Amino acid sequence: MSATTEATAGNIRLSRPTGRWVLLTTVLGSGMALLDSTVVNVALPHIGEDLGADLAVLQWTVNAYLLTLAGLILLGGALGDRYGRRRIFVIGVIWFAAASLLCGIAPEAWVLIAARALQGIGGALLTPGSLALIQATFHPDDRARAVGAWSGLGGVAAAVGPFLGGWLVDGPGWRWVFLINVPIALVCVPVAMRHVPESAEAGPVTVPDGGPLPRRRFDVAGAALGSLALGSLTYALIAASAEGLSAAVVVPAVAGVLLGVAFGYLESRRTDPMLPPSIFSSRLFTAVNAVTLCVYAALGGFFFLTALQLQVAVGYSAFIAGTALLPTTFLMLLLSARSGEIGARIGPRIPLTVGPLLAAAGLLLLTRAGPGAVYWRDILPALLVLGMGLVAFVAPLTATVLAAVDVDRAGLASGVNNAIARAGGLVAVAALPLVAGFGPESYRSATQFDEAFRRAMPICAGVMVLAALIAWLTIRPAPRRAPEEGPRCEPECRVHCGFASPPLDPGDVAPPRR
Repeated sequence: MSATTEATAGNIRLSRPTGRWVLLTTVLGSGMALLDSTVVNVALPHIGEDLGADLAVLQWTVNAYLLTLAGLILLGGALGDRYGRRRIFVIGVIWFAAASLLCGIAPEAWVLIAARALQGIGGALLTPGSLALIQATFHPDDRARAVGAWSGLGGVAAAVGPFLGGWLVDGPGWRWVFLINVPIALVCVPVAMRHVPESAEAGPVTVPDGGPLPRRRFDVAGAALGSLALGSLTYALIAASAEGLSAAVVVPAVAGVLLGVAFGYLESRRTDPMLPPSIFSSRLFTAVNAVTLCVYAALGGFFFLTALQLQVAVGYSAFIAGTALLPTTFLMLLLSARSGEIGARIGPRIPLTVGPLLAAAGLLLLTRAGPGAVYWRDILPALLVLGMGLVAFVAPLTATVLAAVDVDRAGLASGVNNAIARAGGLVAVAALPLVAGFGPESYRSATQFDEAFRRAMPICAGVMVLAALIAWLTIRPAPRRAPEEGPRCEPECRVHCGFASPPLDPGDVAPPRR
């Protein structure tokens, strides 16, 4: 008997078998995408060696996924609302698994990059759909608990990602970093089809004058322009490392700027844009998203380069390199709830200032992680300081984004913030090797890579300091209020790992119909 006959969407209880099946389905789907975002960095040196690739190919291996994911995630949420959240979620899982299979069997670098871009499309369909399913499926009394469980289990997936990735790379090989998604999908899809009820937005609503308001149109043109603008700029930044200031760099750079201008113009003219400019009328929302762009750009550079540094320069195996990064994740899992509670009491200004400054100090300490480094002396202290910085700012950052707009726009605000976070990582992975002076073959030389890494980490630290300055100068101190009057930090922002991006809100879709 399917879930659609056993229970109705919106009335399922977490304590019932169907509720547990729904939770399992959403955790498997979102965990698959979250796991992929953390395991690939550990595999990069082996991918480069096996495919005979230079550093630009490794950059594209990361950025092809981020590009399509950042550009299409809002559209993916809207598709789920229109055509059915379970349907789009299942399509996303199947799509993601098929693209993962293509990644795993890719004979050449360009095939791998193309497959990673396809993975991003699947991620844009399943990522917002997983949490939207919880919001639409569970009884209102159980939604907070379900979201908390989803977030906590997702954090576990992020925590084991580098560890599992290293084990797979050193064991059966780097291709299994992608192929592992296939059996996960084979479990997820049948469970979803059997136990998860379908849900979608209602038909046209009626406005006060009695006339029907037609459904929203999808902003496909906006999504295409935004993705093309990001893609062109990313290509220019990556190509500049090898080509210099040539036509192959200038033309896509100019095209990216023009496409970005066209995207802004289109969004300002549409009646139902994917990214309505009016949402940035909130000074607080704009400021927090500027902070988001900076901190996740710095983190994107950190994760991309540190996994390489630990293997290329320090000499760790993939498994040891993945394991070495676990302390930062564990700190996030253990202390994020407490950080959210403190941020709710004292306001976001101090956490969003102190947190990036601590993270910057940790990034500076990482310059000691070179040839001959001792983990307990040179690497672990840096990761602990960085982890404490993340603990301080990740949960308050997400809570502040949601509090900066009206309740009916919280889903859009969270989705925009998520896309900006991923775009920050995308730009960092493209630009940082150029700015820090990484050569196309530098990752094959411990000395060359270490020298460039020591230049890159202060740059990442400087971006974190910029985030702290923006927070201090633009976010007003919170007025004194009784504890019960303070803003609440919902379960998804308390326990989410926060590495790949801020957690998605249950309504992480395009703007609601009016």
